[in-house]
Amino acid sequence: MTVCMHYTANVEEAGEVLNDGFFKVFKNLDRYNFNQPFKAWFRRILINSSIDYYRKYKTKSQKLEVVHLQYESSNYLGNLGEAQLSLDDVMNVIQKLTPAYKMVFNLYVVEGYKHHEIAERLNISVGASKSNLAKAKMKLRELLKEYYPHRKKAQ
Repeated sequence: MTVCMHYTANVEEAGEVLNDGFFKVFKNLDRYNFNQPFKAWFRRILINSSIDYYRKYKTKSQKLEVVHLQYESSNYLGNLGEAQLSLDDVMNVIQKLTPAYKMVFNLYVVEGYKHHEIAERLNISVGASKSNLAKAKMKLRELLKEYYPHRKKAQ
């Protein structure tokens, strides 16, 4: 469920993706290589199910323009100084991103996909993938400042 929550807007959507993932596991169990860890195989199925869900329900209603942006730094959340955020804090803020931004951010940062892989999977251009990542990072910085103002400010 945690993997599904990374890519969906709420518990109901995550449950739907999880059910689809379980269905795919049972349907394709004969294709599973027992010499590989089951958890990694199942995770890949859940990620692919999340991508399928996103493509089916989100892309038609939420098109994003491609804007070329420069990356400020390699730190995805920007310079938050001495702020110490829990994983729950960060995950709560990531959940507030638009579906397109959240999808690209998670695929790139969490799963380690390259932009050309993301573009291929989501049927978008490489430029759109890069733009969505840059916008997601900017939005995350704004949201972290907004939702956690009591944290020590960046110097």
